[in-house]
Amino acid sequence: MPIILRSEFTLGDMLVRYQSPAHEPERVGFFLVPAALAPALVVPREHLDDPAVTNLPATWLPVRAWEVDPLVHVHRLDDPANGAYSQGRTLRAGPSTQALRWRGQSVERDGPLTTIRTVLADERGLECIHELTHREGSACLSVRTTARNTGDAPITLGLLTSFSLGGLTPFASNDAPDRLWVHRFRSAWSAEGRPISERIEDLHMEPSWGVHGIRAERFGQVGSLPTNGWFPRLGLEDRRAGVTWAAQLAHPGSWQFELYRRADQLALSGGLADREFGHWTKTLAPGVSFSAPEALLTVAAGDLDSACDRITSHLDAAVLRQTPESERSLPIIFNEWCTTWGNPTHENLIALADRLQNSGIRYLVIDDGWAQRPGPGIQQNGDWIINDAIFPDGLRATADAIRARGLIPGIWFEFEVINQGAKAWDETSHQLHRDGRPLQVGNRRFWDFRDPWVHDYLSKKVIGLLRENHLGYLKVDYNDSIGFGCDGAESPGEALRQHLDGVQRFFKTMREALPDLVIENCSSGGHRLEPSMMELTAMSSFSDAHETNDIPLIAANLHRLIPARQNQIWAVLRPADSHQRLAYSLAATFLGRMCLSGDVHSLSPEQWAFAQGAIALYHEAAPIIAAGHWSRHGVWNPSYRHLSGWQVALCRAPELGRTLVVWHTFAGPASTVAVPCAASRIRQQFSDRPLKARCSHDQLHLEFTYADAGGVMILDS
Repeated sequence: MPIILRSEFTLGDMLVRYQSPAHEPERVGFFLVPAALAPALVVPREHLDDPAVTNLPATWLPVRAWEVDPLVHVHRLDDPANGAYSQGRTLRAGPSTQALRWRGQSVERDGPLTTIRTVLADERGLECIHELTHREGSACLSVRTTARNTGDAPITLGLLTSFSLGGLTPFASNDAPDRLWVHRFRSAWSAEGRPISERIEDLHMEPSWGVHGIRAERFGQVGSLPTNGWFPRLGLEDRRAGVTWAAQLAHPGSWQFELYRRADQLALSGGLADREFGHWTKTLAPGVSFSAPEALLTVAAGDLDSACDRITSHLDAAVLRQTPESERSLPIIFNEWCTTWGNPTHENLIALADRLQNSGIRYLVIDDGWAQRPGPGIQQNGDWIINDAIFPDGLRATADAIRARGLIPGIWFEFEVINQGAKAWDETSHQLHRDGRPLQVGNRRFWDFRDPWVHDYLSKKVIGLLRENHLGYLKVDYNDSIGFGCDGAESPGEALRQHLDGVQRFFKTMREALPDLVIENCSSGGHRLEPSMMELTAMSSFSDAHETNDIPLIAANLHRLIPARQNQIWAVLRPADSHQRLAYSLAATFLGRMCLSGDVHSLSPEQWAFAQGAIALYHEAAPIIAAGHWSRHGVWNPSYRHLSGWQVALCRAPELGRTLVVWHTFAGPASTVAVPCAASRIRQQFSDRPLKARCSHDQLHLEFTYADAGGVMILDS
């Protein structure tokens, strides 16, 4: 089946091709490979040649071995159902997708941005615009698809992909046995970003013998916690070719990825969770357009770490363009949650500020408990009335006292929800509903952010309180999921999308009103670690893992998924902690942003001096963390709750001539290990006792002699 090359572009080190099958020249697909490996591409076989196929009746032959995957997949509710045993498994490749035809392509260059727009349309008034954008210097492509109704009757969609990438793998002429691996990232509360690597064969995605039955793996997340279950990141690796493709979705609500196969080559698509998976439909009136969420795509001549580093570097650059200037040095945070456990007072906050004065810590964050609690329970959100019993002179007096000690005061909010007992609980006309009743999850209801009244109310309660009390830091929490959707649109999934769009508009309002405000994105720890939320905030809570031994593993998991400058990691310090335990906890924070908590005002002078040694070293390491590229080495058992083995994470910053090493040991015998590392000497160390280490022949040799230990090194190149 000859291929028509529609167009070809080299964007950075990536080669992008738009191509069509010769027998259907108006259909078009999208193809992405490392430009340097273009000579290694192979011609795919045209037909299946297995005996099970060639022995079929001659009138059934030949059976094609591959096809061009469409650039856009769309499903209209008036489509006939697709066959090939696909019902309930996928809405891809249906009649509306097949009806889209090439209408043209344009290229626009605007400063560092190159945008390629490809227009597809059918005969029934549906037009799809596929936009691929590359920023000069980036190793990623941004892709977005827009559907437009050019007809005179409404169109209701049940699927619109953000992207679809076909021709995987182009380095094999057949069905590529035993070479394709899928990399995904599971997530749960206090156990975020666990990598899962599986062969295509283990996912049961070998093509059927006669390409009659489809193979589909559709997965994602449904609700308003976008990393609850899975992260919206996927890698597909051809281990023989040494090439890895990776995709990232940027959406705060329900989303899905789909791996799809009917013949030799695999296809990967993603976007909003569709009608079947996420209860989503969208009706377009004549003349109306709708855009699917942004997706990021890349391909690396390398492994999963190489591909993920390309996406993470792209996200890091996007954050840098928007973050407050004060954040560039990666200031250290102290959050008093694990100190007072929801019972802050003026007195204990000032005691903390006295301890933290001149310590190298910049932010002192007041967590939950500062507002009045009219009912029982830890949290009473919705009214946001300052508790004058614990702040008798007002919150401003406490904030000013904190600033007088050289710290920036911050505060916690969970402003998207209302708890039982608050007066706002009865404001049901401004809350989300499902099936005609206020949407309640546990003891929470949710403001409806499509409602202008809600924006006005929270502007006074949140922005007004921040401004009036001279607060410079905001921790935004969000502790449960709305679920599959709510009332107020043509489908529950679309209503959820509109609501979350309103939530993000409020984040933008806060940034515009208070441009120097530092916002922390927290959602029970790490439930909102996706790009569209992280671009609105300076940093994110990595997890609600506060004092657990698996903190180093969780924090290092996230190196593949979010920029280290946004990866805020807890170290809770207790008077009962030995120096060994303090070193273990403090070392883990060097995997991202240092966030301290606990009873620091009760530490002994020796303990506090030890902690301040880590703080001082963190300031030296911060430029490496901000500019560097991470790699991870180690051996550990599958159970994060009962760990054994060891982990070494390296952050290389070649332009600084430095490498940061963060090491941890878990249960198990002593061991001597070597990890790849081109360094000349060990510049500095931090741990409870000196670790035997040396640099030799582009390797770092470490002697681990005791368990449950941690430390940090800075190496010279």
